[in-house]
Amino acid sequence: MKTLLLLALLSTNALAGGVNLMMCNGEFALCAASASVPTGKTIKVDGKEFAEGMAVCPVLTGKSIANADLMKGSCKAPPGKVWSLFSTVTEYPQAPSWAVVTMTPRTFVTTTAAGGGMSNQWSFLCDLQAKKTNNVQLANCYGPINESPWNNGHVPPGSTAFTAAPVGAANPVGGNVPSK
Repeated sequence: MKTLLLLALLSTNALAGGVNLMMCNGEFALCAASASVPTGKTIKVDGKEFAEGMAVCPVLTGKSIANADLMKGSCKAPPGKVWSLFSTVTEYPQAPSWAVVTMTPRTFVTTTAAGGGMSNQWSFLCDLQAKKTNNVQLANCYGPINESPWNNGHVPPGSTAFTAAPVGAANPVGGNVPSK
């Protein structure tokens, strides 16, 4: 039920914000329960500049939802890479052990403290790691910190966001809850 609500929120707000959704089928990284650390670089999204974050995410295979505009209309990733996409799976490998566990969605409020932001890894490229961990293929995914997946705008401190990352995860991957 929680997954369906999250998917409904994603779909409704993505369509309302003009996000061009597409379905992909194949390998993808699922960063929904990952933390993100700043790389010290910046990344541009829709002409806006953001701090870049890197999240380690498990690679899954199956159906996923993508932002077609950010991926230039193609689900095909370059060799050695995968796209970080959204999925309705509720059980998948999660840090730190990368054992398969049930996702636990939650909300939080962004802050200006180090690690107090949120990271949007949705529809950005990831580098496949050379070796598996606990028999799980992982990828290093790169995306903007404090960027809204709904409109590619800046997410200010004090915004409510959602994630499946555990409490205490730095800049958890997720999205801001759109205000009306």
